[in-house]
Amino acid sequence: MNENYKNEQILTTADDIPAEEPKRQYYFIEKLKETVKAKSESLGRPLTCKVVTFGCQMNARDSEKLRGILELVGYEPAQSEEADFVLYNTCTVRENANLKVYGHLGYLNGIKKNNPEMVIALCGCMMQEPEVIEKLKKSYRFVDLIFGTHNIYKFAELLYLALTSDRMILDIWKDTDKIVEDLPAKRTYSFKSGVNIMFGCNNFCSYCIVPYVRGRERSRRPEDILEEIRRLCGDGVLEVMLLGQNVNSYGKTLEHPLSFAGLLRQAEEIPGLSRIRFMTSHPKDLSDELIQTMKASKKICRHLHLPLQSGSSRILKQMNRRYTKEQYLSLVEKLREAIPDLSLTTDIIVGFPGETEEDFQETMDVVRLAQYDTAFTFIYSKRTGTPAAAMENQVPDEVVKDRFSRLLSLVQEIGRQRTGRFQGQTLPVLAESVNEQDPSLLTGRLEQNIVVHFPGTPDLIGKILPVYLKECRGFYYLGERSPEKIYES
Repeated sequence: MNENYKNEQILTTADDIPAEEPKRQYYFIEKLKETVKAKSESLGRPLTCKVVTFGCQMNARDSEKLRGILELVGYEPAQSEEADFVLYNTCTVRENANLKVYGHLGYLNGIKKNNPEMVIALCGCMMQEPEVIEKLKKSYRFVDLIFGTHNIYKFAELLYLALTSDRMILDIWKDTDKIVEDLPAKRTYSFKSGVNIMFGCNNFCSYCIVPYVRGRERSRRPEDILEEIRRLCGDGVLEVMLLGQNVNSYGKTLEHPLSFAGLLRQAEEIPGLSRIRFMTSHPKDLSDELIQTMKASKKICRHLHLPLQSGSSRILKQMNRRYTKEQYLSLVEKLREAIPDLSLTTDIIVGFPGETEEDFQETMDVVRLAQYDTAFTFIYSKRTGTPAAAMENQVPDEVVKDRFSRLLSLVQEIGRQRTGRFQGQTLPVLAESVNEQDPSLLTGRLEQNIVVHFPGTPDLIGKILPVYLKECRGFYYLGERSPEKIYES
């Protein structure tokens, strides 16, 4: 789907444009450098850009790639959305995410009226919904560029089209089996980075729009993943987060299948890498091999995000989650036995169609038994196009809100108790930033993903430090530097 099909046809057939990727995109990166330079000179100042990310960590990693191209071609990052180029990388997991984007677009429309040369772009999961595209074409004609999740690697080419055209550029693919490697990225942090290991999802949970907007599962080749991690470590990265909609099913689409646990063991051998995180894990695919790999590892962080969604086996079946309450709790028991210091976090949906008070009490029971450090709790959001949206017995709002409040109280009570278990110990903390409220403090994280605030100077950011956990303050610690050496991989 491309509104500016004439320009697209010219780009496709021109003799000097490489057909293969990523050479084709590097060609357009060079063309963009010329275009951006010319526009900057005509304005007498550098062009500015702002990338705003909505949604998950996979979106955040995508935004790093988009920023990498923008800065490479000559844009300078702006602090606000009053920039020459603004890109919203969108999420569509819940309806509120869509409404937030429409609200931001209304704000940008006012800015663009005072700056007609401004370029506005939209990408990400929300753009894969046909009804969203129709609404944008009808009511948001001031948007210059729209693309989706499957062709994000074409950003340089599409941006060049947008800058050299007077029409809305619209390029949405229904699906793809293509993975394009070796494109630029601009990391948010110098010392940690996300690394995509796979794209898409095959699970089709009945409430979830993600498989429809991200497509079917496709795994990156392990040699490409490991080479990316090596390059990152060579550039000062200590911690990587391996990303996928369901990392536990990694490798199934490869020519030579490799389990996720096998990939982790290979990653652990990379010099300079101190910490490995990953998300998200689907309970139905979490293997004994992975548990034993985590147990034996010195680099895999003692944190696992294991979405529950509901504690009712009846509701889990309606959700198409393919495990029962008993199977989930058995898995938690295995994890606790193998990794006693594990931090377990989860996602829970309240108010799924047909959920009764008895079903809700089953969820509360799992929360008590699993003893989560944190649970991300959500009110069910009807997503058009999913099976759950057409289900009968939608739960009344007042009932959902009451259950949500009770669940949140229990989650917070257990979370506060769990967090305090490390008080009085000295543990390694990765210093990540200067504390926003008190600049004399640094903020960092334990392996268990628990936040720690402690005295320190900015030169320590990006280092793993021994910190004495002096006082637990609910969901975080106040600590003090220990005189021991800095931790290294």
